[in-house]
Amino acid sequence: MEGVTGTRERIVNAGAELLRRNGYTGTGVKQIVEAANAPFGSLYHFFPGGKEQLGEEVIRTSGMMYLALFEIFFADEPDLIHGIEACFASAAETLKATDYADACPIATVALEVASTNEKLRIATADVFTAWIETGAEKLGKYGLGPESARRLTIALVNSLEGAFVLSRSLRDTEALEVAGASSVAFARTLLRDA
Repeated sequence: MEGVTGTRERIVNAGAELLRRNGYTGTGVKQIVEAANAPFGSLYHFFPGGKEQLGEEVIRTSGMMYLALFEIFFADEPDLIHGIEACFASAAETLKATDYADACPIATVALEVASTNEKLRIATADVFTAWIETGAEKLGKYGLGPESARRLTIALVNSLEGAFVLSRSLRDTEALEVAGASSVAFARTLLRDA
């Protein structure tokens, strides 16, 4: 059973990495099984719906992993402002360390499929909704009311995802630095008005 679980997990992990770097349309099933060091038929064994089913699994699995990272950033920081700063700084470090290849697989796929693949659009929408709901709950613990916590969470997601696009394209982290500073300023305003 370990081998079966391990093969499936390798396929999902390889799919996540390739979708994050190449997008959905830029990633083929042959690439995925080669990266996973898995037999070609195993992809269809675990994902009878093929690439679309695997894509949905990757989106949902990766989305929850990124949500856990968000929680870690804020758990390790003494306050909301430091948590936001750490989140944007870590994103910039990751982009530099991966030569601007690793960003968010959810946004990468969402941009590609929102108008063409309803199943994957729903999966990305579900992940973004979970991020917003969980983020608003977590940020509310810093003294923000529910509406302000939700607005800040949406602003953080918008800022991070938009900054990833610019940073990857420009091959520079200035967009993440500016987005982080803007997010901190917005958070300070909301905290002051709370």
